[in-house]
Amino acid sequence: MTEQGADIDILVTSGNAVMGAPAALIAALPNLKAICSNGVGYDSIDTEAARSRGIVVTNTPEVLNDCVADLGMALLLDVARRISEADRFTRAGYWSQGRFPLSSKIGGKVCGIVGLGNIGQAVARRAQAFDMQIHYYNPRSRPDVPFTRHESLVALAQQADFLVLTLPGGAATRHIINADVLQALGPQGYLINIARGSVVDQFSASF
Repeated sequence: MTEQGADIDILVTSGNAVMGAPAALIAALPNLKAICSNGVGYDSIDTEAARSRGIVVTNTPEVLNDCVADLGMALLLDVARRISEADRFTRAGYWSQGRFPLSSKIGGKVCGIVGLGNIGQAVARRAQAFDMQIHYYNPRSRPDVPFTRHESLVALAQQADFLVLTLPGGAATRHIINADVLQALGPQGYLINIARGSVVDQFSASF
């Protein structure tokens, strides 16, 4: 990078922690003019370092909304209907020793969404199609949606059967899902994270 850094004008990366554009990388590219992130998140890009040098930072919002929401709904269905668990049960040959335990329907259950942006709303539409009740937490109220808003994450978690995380990553949301939220969700609740891993305090998750 030290030998070729001066030849690079544009950096194409993604918002995940493995790639991104930290300050050290930006400093190693003295002629950098633009950082293009392939994804909606840009929390792994040092935007302050880029701004200080007049480097343009772009991302791709709304391109993957449906794909991410599909994955979130798939995970919700998977844990409720125990699909992956049943697959492992069958592959291990346990089916010959007894019946697989019953699973749970999701109709009538509460889908709690943390971060009701474009992806969160896409998840809500899918959950509605399964007759789920939609509750959400968002820093600002969304009067344009017909869903139930809660004033805190703990309050939402207390009501949710499934807590789906669709909020941005970064310092502002780091470990926002902590022990208090997980305790409020309770042992019968499910946490489905299709946001950054950093939003969940992993130590608290093992309480």
